[in-house]
Amino acid sequence: MTPASQEVSQLLRAWSNGDQDALDKLMPLVYEELRRMAKRHMDRQSPGHTLQTTALIHEAFLRLVDQREAHWQNRAHFFAVAARAMRHILVDYARARHAAKRGGGAKVVSLDEAAVASDERAAEMVALDDALKSLAAVDRRKCQVVELKYFGGLSVEETAEVLKVSPETVARDWRLARTWLLRELSR
Repeated sequence: MTPASQEVSQLLRAWSNGDQDALDKLMPLVYEELRRMAKRHMDRQSPGHTLQTTALIHEAFLRLVDQREAHWQNRAHFFAVAARAMRHILVDYARARHAAKRGGGAKVVSLDEAAVASDERAAEMVALDDALKSLAAVDRRKCQVVELKYFGGLSVEETAEVLKVSPETVARDWRLARTWLLRELSR
C-alpha cells in the first residue's frame, strides 16, 4: 500500500468514527480518482448526454457522504462504493429519461456497449442493471466483482482486497460473471 493509500485509508476510518475534519482532508485526496472514474463512465456515453462528469462526481460524493452507517475498510472499499454509486446514478438517469422504452425488444450487446446511457442505449443500460441484479440474486460476489472491476476500475488485486478473496478467485469470478451476463443479456 502506498503512503497516499494509507493516508486515505486512515482518513476514511477516522471519518467512519465521526471525525468530520477527516472528510475535509479526504476530499482533495480522492477527488482526482473520482474524476477519473466519472470520466470513464461518461466517455462511454453518447456525445449529447446531458449529465456532465462534474455532476456525476458530486452526486456520487453526496451519496457517499450521506451514508450514515458507513464503515470504510480502506481506499479500495471507498472507491468500490463510489463506483456502485456512479453506476446507480447513471442507471437511474437512464430509467427516468427512458421509462417508456423499457421492456421487451432488448438486443444482444457487449458489456461495454451496455454501459452507454444515450437515447439509443438507455434500454441496454437498464437491461445491464437488471442482469446485474439477477446475478446478485444468484451469486452476490460475482456481481460485486463486476461492479468493482468494470464500474470501479479496480485491479484484480484491489478487488480481491475489498472482497477478502484471492486474486485467482476474482479472475475466475470475472470470467464467469461476464459469461453469465452475456447469456442473460442475449435473452
